[in-house]
Amino acid sequence: MPPAVRNDGHPYQDPARSVDERVDDLVARMTLEEKAGLLFHTVLPMHPDGRPVQLGDEAFVPADTTGAIRSKLMSHFNLFGTAAPRQMAQWHNTVQEFAAGTRLGIPVTVSTDPRHSFTTNLGASMSAGAFSAWPEPTGLAAVRDPELVRRFADIARREYLAVGLRVALHPQIDLATEPRWSRQSATFGADAVLTGELVQAYILGFQGERLGADSVATMVKHFPGGGPQKDGEDPHFAHGKEQIYPGGMREYHLAPFKAAIAAGASQMMPYYGQPIGTDWEEVGFGFNRGVVTGLLRERLGFEGIVCTDWGLLTDHEIFGELHQARAWGVEHLTVAERAAKALDAGADQFGGEECPEVVVELVRSGRIGEERIDMSVRRLLREKFVLGLFDNPYVDPELAEEIVGSSEFRGAGDTAQRRSLTVLVNRDRTLPVKTPRPKLYVDGIDAGIAAQYGEVVGDPAEADLAVLRLHTPYELRENRFEALFHSGRLDFTEEELKPVLTLLDTVATIVFLHLERPAVVPEIAERCAALVADYGASDTALLDVAFARARAEGRLPFELPRSMAAVENSRPDVPHDTADPLFSYGAGLDL
Repeated sequence: MPPAVRNDGHPYQDPARSVDERVDDLVARMTLEEKAGLLFHTVLPMHPDGRPVQLGDEAFVPADTTGAIRSKLMSHFNLFGTAAPRQMAQWHNTVQEFAAGTRLGIPVTVSTDPRHSFTTNLGASMSAGAFSAWPEPTGLAAVRDPELVRRFADIARREYLAVGLRVALHPQIDLATEPRWSRQSATFGADAVLTGELVQAYILGFQGERLGADSVATMVKHFPGGGPQKDGEDPHFAHGKEQIYPGGMREYHLAPFKAAIAAGASQMMPYYGQPIGTDWEEVGFGFNRGVVTGLLRERLGFEGIVCTDWGLLTDHEIFGELHQARAWGVEHLTVAERAAKALDAGADQFGGEECPEVVVELVRSGRIGEERIDMSVRRLLREKFVLGLFDNPYVDPELAEEIVGSSEFRGAGDTAQRRSLTVLVNRDRTLPVKTPRPKLYVDGIDAGIAAQYGEVVGDPAEADLAVLRLHTPYELRENRFEALFHSGRLDFTEEELKPVLTLLDTVATIVFLHLERPAVVPEIAERCAALVADYGASDTALLDVAFARARAEGRLPFELPRSMAAVENSRPDVPHDTADPLFSYGAGLDL
């Protein structure tokens, strides 16, 4: 069982008092160092057996868990990695015990990147593992059903709560208007109206009508819309730092954030991007007072927490390679000057950083007033109180085992995978497959699973039908971290295309295409028997739809361009802007 609730009689620990009274009491007791620690929200890994990673441990991501909590006085952590539910819950309780041993016993808030899909990009999300597995948000958008999105968010909320995850570093509601951009699989697609409807359902599923003890707070990203990246490059990297609006669609990208604020979004994350050619200062959004204070706070009325994206202040080593701070437009400033500029802009918290001594020195030198720090501290403490972390920060490992990945939740995710599939080509009514137990040649599909639907053969010439699974093409980048993002071109090279077309010419072939981004596949679409898009789905889900055991309902959440030339000539801020698309936004066939 979890440890007992800590209560040593301080008024801020009395749940009978109002949240404001408890916050006031606690802030009055805090030292400057304790306040500064609250302003940092960094990555914290765990060992697979549930032990915290400590200084000197061998780990994929080095860390000093005890030092971060008891010496740096931090209490917000982004959990990196996964384990069995019981071990995750045990890790969480151990970390809370560390926090209970500090002078004021401020509990830890644990956050997470998305962890309910099939992604392999550790820089932005994690695969489902023990959690229920769902399509990426683009797949939820393909179904166009707000109730499905709310159902997903409610299930994810319950699984998160069971292991102690209290802040979702999502939803990501950037608009997928630049086909090459690597982050769009985590969006709801290119349409601002649909995204606005779905983000409201998402927030209600995670937070409820009002943030409380049964809520998971949402950190909506990436304000003011990270989709319009120049050449589709991502601002995690210096060559992708520029965000441009050649089509004048800045308000279009803001629309989903207005919907999120109306739904009660608790937190907001500005992106790394550096706006070019606008009336905004040409510095990254996390440093941009006109964007954070002028636009988000004053014009849109957002009153919640603003946390910068990860790694704006200091250089970091990632996978053994040094990456410069994403201080775009302020690279010339010192770490302290960058921190001051972000605080002046209106940020409450620094993501991916752990240097509270910098904030302490800014206050002691007179550069930043302590009252400015108190403003952010109050927001951060208020959320901890509202989430009930001061009243009981612990979770039950036995209950976590029952809840996470339950048969009910897995079944709901499996159904969503099937519904999201999008049929784009169906020549001669190839789908659904009518031949009982046909001879199947499979590539990219597990042969053992395929054997449940037909007789698997090793030569396409012997097959009645082939099933081929492909993924959106990309350019391999030399940097190990950037290689995870799958950037650049969207079309197959001649060398990559040749065996595919040979197969299509040999036997009638169903092509399943995982749309991480909008692939350019005119040759394949012209010669396949059927083409079905997926956004994260199991082999069983794909074959269930092909063999009429389930129904595909999806419609494309973005258009599929006809050529790379059309992509290069489109405007990155304008939706559905490629000339003569191969498949238009909303395309999809009923079976």
